[in-house]
Amino acid sequence: MGFALEDREGEGVSAALLLEVQGVSKHFGGLLANDNISFTVSEGEIVGIIGPNGSGKSTLFNCITGFYRPDAGRVLYHGRDITHLSADRICKMGIARTFQIVQVISDMTALENVMTGAFLHIPRKRAARAKAEEVLAFTGLWEKRDMAATSLTIPDKKRLEVSMALATQPKLLMLDEAMAGLTPVELKEMITLVRKVRESGITLVIVEHVMEAVMELSQRVIGITSGRKIVEDVPEKIVVNPEVIRAYLGERYHARH
Repeated sequence: MGFALEDREGEGVSAALLLEVQGVSKHFGGLLANDNISFTVSEGEIVGIIGPNGSGKSTLFNCITGFYRPDAGRVLYHGRDITHLSADRICKMGIARTFQIVQVISDMTALENVMTGAFLHIPRKRAARAKAEEVLAFTGLWEKRDMAATSLTIPDKKRLEVSMALATQPKLLMLDEAMAGLTPVELKEMITLVRKVRESGITLVIVEHVMEAVMELSQRVIGITSGRKIVEDVPEKIVVNPEVIRAYLGERYHARH
């Protein structure tokens, strides 16, 4: 049972530039969580975002996906301004995301969780179930489809959350620390899944602390600290960038590599 993206009415052939973040800023009282952040994502890319805890990475995700409204700046998707659209409308347009703290529906099975994502574009229960089963086969959770979501291990819950996002048929998938806390074996499995997602035609933006994953997966990496973008470059240059080392990686990481 293979996994395939479905075209949505009205999309047609997309331009190479998929996402544009233009000078996005977000305040919480006196705290400047995002300070004039700009970057672009082209179709087919995997872009990594790194930075210390509290640097504004998840806030930036929330501004892009409609959970927060930026205080300044714009977010464009396929050239359309989506800055002030609701999260559900943005998801329906093709941007799906996971969360830093895994979000699953506790009183449903794994299959039913994924069906909730499928219902975004597929109103009929039987067809939504078929889509959910297809996605679960793709993500490696088929055998656990009838298990309660709360009974799954943390790695499987992370995989389930990715499955729920994929069931919405995104063009852009944004992963917020999907690899945090995984064992080396689990990490390799998640990296393999992310590559499969990319090969299926989905563009990805990943916020991640696990540098092994960032280095292996990303074409470009954006470094953020104290709410500001400090650098954007290929992974090989990011890890030797003095400002990134000082703000995030530390001299010990640099010495080991």
